[in-house]
Formats: sequence, C-alpha cells, structure tokens
Amino acid sequence: MKFKCQQQALSKAITIVSKAITNRTTIPILKGILLQAENGQLTLSASDLELSIETKIEVQVEEEGSVVISAKLFSDIIRKLPSAEVEIEEKENSMVVVSCQSSEFTIVGQPSDEFPGAGDIEETHAIKIEKDLFKDMVRKTAFAASTDDSKGIIVGVLIDIEETLIQLVALDGYRMAITKENVKNEEEKKIVIAARILNEINKVIQDSDSEEHPDMDIILDQKRAMFLTGNTKIMLRMLEGKFIDFKNVLPKEYKTRVKVERSQLSESIERASLLARDGKNNLIRISINEASMVVTSRSEEGNVREEIFIQCEGEPLEIGFNSKYLLDVLKVVDDDEICMEFGSSVSPCLIKPTEGEAYEYLILPVRISN
Repeated sequence: MKFKCQQQALSKAITIVSKAITNRTTIPILKGILLQAENGQLTLSASDLELSIETKIEVQVEEEGSVVISAKLFSDIIRKLPSAEVEIEEKENSMVVVSCQSSEFTIVGQPSDEFPGAGDIEETHAIKIEKDLFKDMVRKTAFAASTDDSKGIIVGVLIDIEETLIQLVALDGYRMAITKENVKNEEEKKIVIAARILNEINKVIQDSDSEEHPDMDIILDQKRAMFLTGNTKIMLRMLEGKFIDFKNVLPKEYKTRVKVERSQLSESIERASLLARDGKNNLIRISINEASMVVTSRSEEGNVREEIFIQCEGEPLEIGFNSKYLLDVLKVVDDDEICMEFGSSVSPCLIKPTEGEAYEYLILPVRISN
C-alpha cells in the first residue's frame, strides 16, 4: 500500500473515525484504525464493536492495499506534521512509513484481515433530517439519560419517529428530557440508542462538513442503525427492550405556574449552588409567591438568598431541588423566557416553553424539612 494526501484532510478524517475508539477494549486490533487505499480514495475505519465509523477522502493511490495502525500514535503523528503532502507506505511485515517534508516515521502496523467489518444495512426508507437540527435535539436530551449501566434501557435515548414528528426522550429516574421537531417521515419507528453513542455521533456531525452536506440519512433494520452524512458512515447497535411510557409520566395539571427569565434564574441558581454542596443533593430551596421567586441555600459555611421577579398564577409554593438538575436544563434551553409548572412541593416540576411544544423537562424535587 502506498498513497499521498494532504495532512489537513487526513488529520480531519482520523479525528472523525477516532470517535469509535475506546480504551475499555482488551482486543488490540480495536485500538487501531483500518486504512484501505483503492480507486483514488482512502477509507478509514474504526470500531469498538458497538459503534463503527467509516469515512473516505480523496488521495493519490500509487499502490492499493490495507493495514491497521495504532489510532493514538497515528493521530498524534499526523496532527503534529506540517500542513503539507504526506506519503504513507506499507513495507514488509506490516511496517508503515509516514513521510512529510523532512520528517519520517516508521511504525508497527497490523494485518487488516482481522479487523471487524462494519457491514451494511439493506436500504429501505431513509429517514432524512437536518444534521444541525438532530445535533441540537441530542444536545438537549442526552444529558438526562442514566449513566448507570445496570439501569438497562434508560442509559439510552428514545428516538420516536411519527408521521409528522420526531421526538427524543431521555430519563434517569430523577429527571426526564423531551425535545420535538416537525419532520415528515415515510414510516413510524421507535428506536433506542445509547446516550454515549449519540454524543459521539454529535461530535462526528460537528467535525463533518455541514455546509456541503446539511442533511443526514438514518437507515434502520431490526437491531442496527446506520447514519450517513457526506462521506461518513456510522453503524451502531440499538438497545433492545421496551422504553418507559413517557407520555403517562408527564403531569396533566398544575397548581402553580411561573413565567421566569431563563438567564436570570440560571445565574441565581449558579450562585446559590455555591453553598449547596453539602451531601449529595446540591440542595436549593425555592419559595414562590405572587410576584417573586426566592432561591436560597445554606451550609455550615454560610447561606445565600437570591430574589427573582416573575409572573405567577396559582398557589404560593415552597420546594427543594438538586441545583445540578435545574442547571442542566437551563444551560441547553435557548429561550429567553420559560414556564415552570408545579403540582405540589413533593411532585415533579415541568419546564416548558412559553409558546409551542418544542421541549418538556420533568425534574423531581428533593424533600425539604420546614
């Protein structure tokens, strides 16, 4: 194998496929990137058996072939080379020579025949969605998925595809995040993908060329999903099992409803949380009356009181929250103003837009002593 290409293009391609590399594997070949040079293209592939990423770049192929190279070492070398033409050649015994201007590296490769193939999904109906839209929906939900592998399917995000709507849902037992967008679909599907993998997909989308390829195709079979974006293919296993019936979890009525400026509430909670670090709850107390919301917290080191003016309808209320759960929501919402709906001091708070149904966030309160 022997080919030449530009350092910047190669470095970008390595960054994309490296999202599928994991340090947790004990299989040496999965710590590498497969390089395949043929027909004027270089195909780079990486896999951790759950997630596989493949991308292609144009190169000048002098001799076709394939080899597997250590992902970390190869990435470090290419990233530190000058922005110039790079020549890569496989010698005897899978030794690989990387040359660029006055630099020459000789590194140990591995034969490509043991590298796991990502495979393909027979294309039926592709679900087409704008990459930036999908990326934003993942950003606004994936943080709420459980990080405890023993919790089963709730480590994943539900992608609920209806005829005119796509919804993403994540929950961890203490909070739930839902985002919705109007998208025309040819078929209805419900799939669950691990939040960890969706976050990696988001990074791939970030690194890919959104201007040249603004849309992404999602193709599904019974157990796998394939994401196609430009010259990049992402293959992953879906999580199996039945996701929680999230629609029945949402409260149908409220006794107290508040309109509040999002940035002001976020900044007040940030400051109050500085004294809310005792124990595991990051506890802050919120008192709501007709015209204001008072956020307080206390610890052995002191106490803090923040007052925010609001629009309120319904009954006054005093309720406690883990400040982190509120801040996680307030950081991903873009609206200037939000609605907060409360049933009681021991029932969940629902955060939603003042108009429309683009998102809903449900947060369980922390019991507070009077």
